[in-house]
Amino acid sequence: MALLAVVIGYPVLRAIYLSFQADRHLDPETGMFVSGGFAGFQHYLYWLSNRCMTPTGQVAECAQGQLATDFWPALKITLFFVVVTVLLETLLGLWMALVMNRSFFGRGLLRAAVLIPWAIPTAVTAKLWQFIFANQGIVNSVLGTSIHWTTDPWAARAAVIIADVWKTAPFMALLILAGLQMVPQGVYEAARVDGASKWQQFTQITLPLIKPALMVAILFRTLDALRMYDLPVIMISESSDSPTAVISQLVITATKQGNYNAASAMSTLIFLMIFGIAFIMVKFLGADVSGTQNMPTSGKKTKWWRRKKKDDGALTKTASTNVAEGAQR
Repeated sequence: MALLAVVIGYPVLRAIYLSFQADRHLDPETGMFVSGGFAGFQHYLYWLSNRCMTPTGQVAECAQGQLATDFWPALKITLFFVVVTVLLETLLGLWMALVMNRSFFGRGLLRAAVLIPWAIPTAVTAKLWQFIFANQGIVNSVLGTSIHWTTDPWAARAAVIIADVWKTAPFMALLILAGLQMVPQGVYEAARVDGASKWQQFTQITLPLIKPALMVAILFRTLDALRMYDLPVIMISESSDSPTAVISQLVITATKQGNYNAASAMSTLIFLMIFGIAFIMVKFLGADVSGTQNMPTSGKKTKWWRRKKKDDGALTKTASTNVAEGAQR
C-alpha cells in the first residue's frame, strides 16, 4: 500500500492540485508576471467549453487552431476506437480461445505463437504496420489499390483499428482461455447426454460460466484503449488535429507547449472518465476483478462444498439414468 501510494497516489493528487493552479500571468497590481495561484475550474472550462483568455484580458471562445478546439473531436475518435477495437478483439479473442481450448496435436505451440503479436512492443508494432500501410506498401500492392492509409481520415482510422486488433486480440484470448479452463467438463457431458446441440452448449453453458472472465477481459481492454497513445502517434501523426488524434495526445501536446496545468486538468478528466467506466462495468455489468464472484465465504465453505458435491452427484445420476433408458429403448 505504501508503494502504491508513492507510485500512483502522489502523481494523481499532484495532477489534481496542478489542475487548479493558474498559469503564468500578468499581475495587474504589480505589473509583473507571476506563477501559480488558485485558478478554480479555469483549465477544465478551457477543455470542456473552449474558453480562452484573449489579448485584452477577456474570456471568450477559443479561436480555431487552439489546442482546446481539438478536445471534442479527439474524445469522439477515442470513444470510436474503444467501441470498435474492443468489440472486434472480444469476438476474435473468444473464437481464438475456443479453438485453443480444444485438445489437438500442437496446441501448446499454437498458444505460444498466438501471443507473439501481444509480446511485441507497441512502438515496433506501429512501425511494422506503418510500413504495411505505406502508399507503396504491402496492402496496396496486394489489393492493387492506391489508398492513402496515413492521410485519408477513415483509411487512417481503419489502419489503426486493424493494427490494434492484431496486437491485442491475443491478450483477450488469453484471459478468456483462462475462464474456459475453469468450466468443468462434466457439465458438457451431461448436456450431450440430454441431447443439447453445440450452439445450446455454447449459449447455455459456456457463455454464462465464462462471463466473469469475459467481463474482466473487456474491462481491462477498455481501460487500456481509453489510454491509447503510441499506436496512432507513430503510425499516423502526433499532431493534435490529425484524423486519429486521441485525448492522450492532447495531454502530451499541452505538456510540450509548457501548459502543465492545462495538461494536468486533461489528465484528471481522463482519470475520471476511466474511473467512471470501470465503476459501471464492475458494479452493474458483472466484471469480477476481485475473483470472488460465485465463491463461498469463509463461514459457508463447508456447506458450499457439500452443495457442489451434491449437485455433481445429481448430474452424474441424471446422466446415468438417461444412458440406461436409452439402452433399454
